[in-house]
Amino acid sequence: MASRGRPLTFNPDTALQQALEVFWERGYEGTSLSDLTRAMGIASASIYSYFGSKESLFRQVMDRYGATAGAPPRNALDEHSAVREAIHAMLRATVDQITRSDAPHYCMLILAAPTGAIENEPIREFLADIRRSQFMAIRDRLQRGIDEGELTASGVDIDAVARFYATIVQGLSIQARDGATRAELEDVVTGAMTGWPALTRTP
Repeated sequence: MASRGRPLTFNPDTALQQALEVFWERGYEGTSLSDLTRAMGIASASIYSYFGSKESLFRQVMDRYGATAGAPPRNALDEHSAVREAIHAMLRATVDQITRSDAPHYCMLILAAPTGAIENEPIREFLADIRRSQFMAIRDRLQRGIDEGELTASGVDIDAVARFYATIVQGLSIQARDGATRAELEDVVTGAMTGWPALTRTP
């Protein structure tokens, strides 16, 4: 954070949003400090003074992403009383977010991850932890379905079902990045939900 007694010459919230847009477009490894200084309109010294290192800035960016663009799919899991509708709504919300006209057509959590340098392993694991939390959110919603009597514990492997739908979420993002249209992504969602009875052994 900024040193005490020195007034800020920039808006931290605006600067963080500008950093998010750069990381979202270029990924973690593809974003340089000079990219960030240009986008944020502040000197590198101010970035380090207020936000910390590039890694620290990225972690703050991901917190912001999770609370904004990343929130609707997770929220959908809690906004529907029926478990099937909750899973379906999560997938539809994912499509909504990755086909927005004002943002890159993919999930930042999945496709901004670094792939090469050893020193970026903490960021790789940080993002993997968030992806694992997505899986757990789906699993928890399925468990709630069992607890509420919608699903039969003996008839469904909630780990397998949760992993299947987490994989669909990640695959939608890759397909969107590679140019799939909204209609094509909605077809994927329809197909994924067609498998619901077989996965959960429900009529």
